[in-house]
Amino acid sequence: MGSQGPQIHRTTMFKIPDEKNQEKIVDAYRRLAEEQEKDGKPYILYSYAGNACDDQRSKGYTVVAYTRFASLDDMKYYDDECPAHAALKKKGATLGVSEPPLIVYFEGAPIINSS
Repeated sequence: MGSQGPQIHRTTMFKIPDEKNQEKIVDAYRRLAEEQEKDGKPYILYSYAGNACDDQRSKGYTVVAYTRFASLDDMKYYDDECPAHAALKKKGATLGVSEPPLIVYFEGAPIINSS
């Protein structure tokens, strides 16, 4: 991976008070990872979701997901057309999210990549 060009890095944070519902959204991300495809093949480069550490700096966010895409077009497909992501959003709407998730993304290449 060391010399690859810029990719789209996206972080999504949820405020879900109930711990059982937090695990349900993390499970929905696991299903998304298994089911995601574009043009018949997987297109998400990297995905991770888990509970935020209990820390005052978390500002009430309880679940964080990180997703990496090869291009902005792939992220737009994710948002607008991906059936697996549509299923995740539908599931998320039933889990008592106290406000819409915070989504931030940027284009960047590794500054440090020790893997």
